[in-house]
Amino acid sequence: MLNKIWGFLIILGICIAAFNGRIGDVSTAVIDSSREAVSLGITMLGVMSLWTGLMNIAKKAGIIDSLTRGMGPVLRFLFPDIPKGHKANEYIASNMISNMLGLGWAATPAGLKAMKELKELNNQSSIASTDMCTFLIVNISSLQLIPVNIIAYRTQYGSVSPAGIIGMGLIATAVSTLCGVIFSVAARKFAKMRKKASCGKKDEK
Repeated sequence: MLNKIWGFLIILGICIAAFNGRIGDVSTAVIDSSREAVSLGITMLGVMSLWTGLMNIAKKAGIIDSLTRGMGPVLRFLFPDIPKGHKANEYIASNMISNMLGLGWAATPAGLKAMKELKELNNQSSIASTDMCTFLIVNISSLQLIPVNIIAYRTQYGSVSPAGIIGMGLIATAVSTLCGVIFSVAARKFAKMRKKASCGKKDEK
C-alpha cells in the first residue's frame, strides 16, 4: 500500500512540475538527491559499523549480560507474565539497551526474536497478548540516552553542534516512554479486571 502511495505522489509531482514548466528542476533534484543519498549511506555505514562493533565487544565482555540482569526489576514490572529466566527477557533487554543508545537498526533483530518468543508464550495465537502490546509500545516510545542516528544526520548536514540534540531528545523520549508505560500498566490492569468480570459471569451461569 505504501509503495502505491509513494508511486502516486512521485507521478503527481512530476506531472505538476511538467505542467508548470519546471521539469528541469525535477531532473536536477533527482541527481542531487541520488548523490546525497550515497554520501549519507556511506556516513551511516561507518556509524553503524562503529557502534555494532562496540556492542559486540560489550557483549563478549559481559557488559550487556550485566545490564540485562540489572534490568530484571524493570522487566518484571513491565512484563510480569513472562517467566523468570525466559529467553524473551534477554531479547527484550537487548532491544531496550540498543534503543537507549539510539541504535534502532541494531534493536530490530532482538525485537523480532523477542516477539517470536512472546508469541510462543501466547500459544501462537493470532491475537497479540498484553506483553506483546507492552513491548511494542516500549519499543516505539524508545527512551534514548544517545541519539546516534540523529547526531550522524546532523553532522552530515553541517550542524554546528550535532550533539546539541541530546538534552531535548532525552526529555522527549523520556516523556513518551513514561506515557507508554503508564498506558501499558493501565491497560494490563483493565484487561485483568475485564477477565475477572467475565469469569464471574460464567460462574453465575
